[in-house]
Amino acid sequence: MSAEDIKAATTREAVLKALLDEVKAAYEEARTEVQHHLDAAQEATGARQFAASLPDGTKVGTISLTGGEPAAQIVDEQAFTAWARTAFPAERVTRIVKEMRAAFVERLLGEMTAAGVPQIVDPASGEVHEVPGVEIRPTRRRSHSVRFAKGGKGLVGEAWRTGVLAPLVLPMLAPGTADDAA
Repeated sequence: MSAEDIKAATTREAVLKALLDEVKAAYEEARTEVQHHLDAAQEATGARQFAASLPDGTKVGTISLTGGEPAAQIVDEQAFTAWARTAFPAERVTRIVKEMRAAFVERLLGEMTAAGVPQIVDPASGEVHEVPGVEIRPTRRRSHSVRFAKGGKGLVGEAWRTGVLAPLVLPMLAPGTADDAA
């Protein structure tokens, strides 16, 4: 490998790293802004999917809300365990540490998730139990996903190559900006 080959390879990597850093920062900012708009639109209209289009209106993909599905979660282990020991003593496992059977806890959380409330019905007695230490909460942060339409990525690439997107998406990298003089 010649010195010129090394210089070309290292320069390419440095340039791509600089561009990657700019693109990554712009992407994170855009993703946060889109999430804010999607959450507001979903609250206002109930919509969970939106088209992603080029400036000329050509659809290149779909952006969909994801996550935030509610599920029962133990938020106070001591309160839950004290209740479960009293209400269902047969499910308690005694070791050096006393705890409820994992399969039992998983079943209860599943029942509460399905019901949408931190309550369970004792199948033997029919008694409805308010379960302390459990809340129905989102299992993960709401987010969104981008799915490209067939050929969508190619359309974005072509729009980038023709210069249509640079001033809108990454103005600091667009030709003819003030940053070029620096």
